[in-house]
Amino acid sequence: MMLHKNTPYLLIAALFAAGAAMPLVLKQYHLNMLTEIIVFALYAVSYNLLLGYAGLLSFGHAMFFGMGAFTVAVSLIHIPGLSIWSALALALAMTTLVGFVAGGLLLRHKGSYFALLTLAFNSLFYAVATKWHTITGGDDGLSVTRPNLALGFTTVNLAGIESFYWFTLVIVGAAIVFCWYFTQTAMGQTVLMMRENEERMKFLGYNTNISRLILFTFTGAVAGLAGAFYTLHFQFCSQSAISVDMTTTVLLMTFVGGTGTFWGPMLGALVYIILQNYLSDITDRWPLFMGLIFVFMVLFIPGGLSQILQSARGLFTRRRGPGKPMEAKEASS
Repeated sequence: MMLHKNTPYLLIAALFAAGAAMPLVLKQYHLNMLTEIIVFALYAVSYNLLLGYAGLLSFGHAMFFGMGAFTVAVSLIHIPGLSIWSALALALAMTTLVGFVAGGLLLRHKGSYFALLTLAFNSLFYAVATKWHTITGGDDGLSVTRPNLALGFTTVNLAGIESFYWFTLVIVGAAIVFCWYFTQTAMGQTVLMMRENEERMKFLGYNTNISRLILFTFTGAVAGLAGAFYTLHFQFCSQSAISVDMTTTVLLMTFVGGTGTFWGPMLGALVYIILQNYLSDITDRWPLFMGLIFVFMVLFIPGGLSQILQSARGLFTRRRGPGKPMEAKEASS
């Protein structure tokens, strides 16, 4: 019983250990891709908390991702000597503020009205990023240099991909674990029950509007952190980080991976980034193939890749099931 209870924590520790060893076995190109996967995994997890857990379909999640990305880029350029910790803190503060204000306005509506309003807000932020050339760089974007990581007792140079990968693994990995822990709390369970029957939750005395606003603000901050690491990883930020295409990207990752589980969108991010990198080397029409995959998943496998894995696991368990009584019988004899 105790082992079963600690299984998630053992799995998390094993994943961190395996991730820490990746620079020893991967080439620089693949390590760079793995870093990108980790960043987008956090972005997909934040979106799944909104869509999979709360049932809120948003077409404007990229406004948080882009806000975090631009906050880091602008702050590093215009504030000399700013540490990487301060830049990340500013990104979190800005996206939390934007999430709280936008959520207060958007969450008054539900369903298609909410989805379209998030799209409108995203378009507004995109227009600002495009027109405010003196700050955001407009169509040209902003190039930044990763500052060194000050740890108090030492300073780590993040210019190399290996050191930045480890930094990303620790911080972004911890953020993903925190999101998982959030789903296990009373607040996370409340959001899940609200999706199933909001009227009943109101009858029980829960303030569903406040709960939804907290979740919306939280997912905005998490997406902003992912956007901040996106800028630090590529050392460049452009208006594409806040475009509708970036929302489409996370939507594809979430649906391909599956919204039914917490880890599904992370699997979707892994598959999407790998396919994007290899398909783009083969053809310029790789978005067409990604779209076809999305349509196929929605029509025939609505649960995503996580549904396939769960079905395979259930089939394997059923096949092993009949053998257990025989083993027990042999042991008793």
